[in-house]
Amino acid sequence: PESLGGCELRHIAVCLAVEEIARVCVSSSLILQVQALGATPILLAGTEAQKQKYCPPLASGEKLCAFGLTEPGAGSDAAAMATIAELSGDTYILNGLKHFISNATVADVFCIFAMTDRGKGIKGISAFIVEKDFPGFHIGRVEKKMGIRGSPTAEIVLKDCRVPRENLLGREGEGFKIAMKALDYSRPVIASQAVGVAQAGLDFAVKYSKERVQFGGPIAQLQGIQFMLADMAAQVEAARALTYHAAALADEDSPQLTYFAAAAKLIASDVAMRVTTDAIQVAGGYGYMIDFPAERFMRDAKITQIYEGTNQIQRLVIARQLLK
Repeated sequence: PESLGGCELRHIAVCLAVEEIARVCVSSSLILQVQALGATPILLAGTEAQKQKYCPPLASGEKLCAFGLTEPGAGSDAAAMATIAELSGDTYILNGLKHFISNATVADVFCIFAMTDRGKGIKGISAFIVEKDFPGFHIGRVEKKMGIRGSPTAEIVLKDCRVPRENLLGREGEGFKIAMKALDYSRPVIASQAVGVAQAGLDFAVKYSKERVQFGGPIAQLQGIQFMLADMAAQVEAARALTYHAAALADEDSPQLTYFAAAAKLIASDVAMRVTTDAIQVAGGYGYMIDFPAERFMRDAKITQIYEGTNQIQRLVIARQLLK
């Protein structure tokens, strides 16, 4: 919102920006995507005081944020979360380890999820705004990754981390609901990221096929290559249409958002892997070499099938929405 230092653009604007940036560099698109994801829980559940304190510097880019849900033993299974938050006077004491956290080494503000009542399962998860300078907050292992290497991913170590009581987001036990709602809004953005890198793969394949000469002419004249390019193009356009439909539903806060956000993320990320893999195939041996960008497109595309809910989890979400 403009009142919090933003431009008050629609959700679809974030998707458009992320797609265009990801078309050149998926790592760079993550700067915007993670900023949006990390700020969303505050916008969804924060008090007016929390929003006024944290959102303006996040909107301006003065500060970066991150989203701390995943743990070594709790990826798809959030109920297995081991991080504990215990209230002591006016302070929550957090202990645990967060894993695979994008922006961890550069963020100033973190939305961290922890168990306040383990006996309640997912209904015992609460959400907290944690600052990097809070006592007991540490950065652990920095990951070496297959792709998106320009985006830092690391562990967050919480060892008697002291978080003021006023930094609880919503009420105790609402953390899982906040996290899932934030991911509903974020999954169309991941889908747009996937569309962007898929478009990059298609652009590369088309250009290369026009320039590469074999059998007396450009390989673009060969029907086998033409059919590959046609399939790639059709898949990209289908993924884009579904992605922006989901983004439009996010702008409307539609009850259909959960279903279409999962579907868009599922389809667009699978398309991204197929198209970027085919881009390498079109280029043959050259596509396999790091002198050409196609292999980076494929490595970067892979993560879109994994983070913010694996595609197996997206299928589960879709099925549950169909059968409820």
